[in-house]
Amino acid sequence: MNHSMISSMVTMRSLQQKLDVLSNNVAHFDTAGYKRKDVTFEDVLTNVKQQPESFRKEGRLTPLGLTQGWGVRLGQVKVDLSQGPLSESGLSTDLAIEGQAVFAVLNPVTGPDGNPAMEEVYTREGSFQLTLRAGDTESTYLATKDGLLISDVNGQPIAIPSGYDMKVDEQGNVWAYRPSMPEAEAVPAGRIKLMRVMRPQYLEEIGNNRYQVAAGADRNLVVQDAFGPGGLERGISVKQGFVEQSNVNLGDETAELMMVQRAFQLNSRAIASSDTMMQLANNLRG
Repeated sequence: MNHSMISSMVTMRSLQQKLDVLSNNVAHFDTAGYKRKDVTFEDVLTNVKQQPESFRKEGRLTPLGLTQGWGVRLGQVKVDLSQGPLSESGLSTDLAIEGQAVFAVLNPVTGPDGNPAMEEVYTREGSFQLTLRAGDTESTYLATKDGLLISDVNGQPIAIPSGYDMKVDEQGNVWAYRPSMPEAEAVPAGRIKLMRVMRPQYLEEIGNNRYQVAAGADRNLVVQDAFGPGGLERGISVKQGFVEQSNVNLGDETAELMMVQRAFQLNSRAIASSDTMMQLANNLRG
């Protein structure tokens, strides 16, 4: 098998993986809170093929070594956490983040000792609800659509007394109030925990628009508290009654899809040409 066939075959596999990522982005164009994925490539192997000494001529500037590549492979699939457009829903439990931050969600897991524990995962999707917890009839809790509790700055669920609604300011502070008594003073109910993502390449998607820190990565280097001494850091705020939409741009995705398809077609033709040349060489008669 010649060099061009090997290089094209390896590259086609990587291009197919990128096509899958692009297709997934387009499929989630209307998914609230979805963050598009971006793909990077890296060389599989590069070597230098030495040319004969007769290649060296007086005045020739071309070096004797000829760089030879062996295709590319998928290096990394990175989450693009850039903000998507905000859509007004009017629901008090719908929250959206303006700026580069994520909500902290409490995900139930089994701890090292075998007992139930809570693991912190992250999301940008703010389509929340107030839900009940088993054995607690006095409060409702702010949670995701599938029932995972939203964390406050102390790592605890945000509890709203039963019969109360919630108000959230731009700093993430939560108050509970009675809809039938709007003039009554609101009761503090906690503060939503927001985290800044410093290294999105170390976030792993775990489904339902949620992410966790990759195994082996230092959590403190991947995510950091978005709150400073004076509140949320500059450029970050919470919007109540809004939902963030997908950050997928159909025009950009379609243009990139066409480029990848052209590259795939080029490598496919290179394999066909290599096969034709080998067939011709095989049919030669001395």
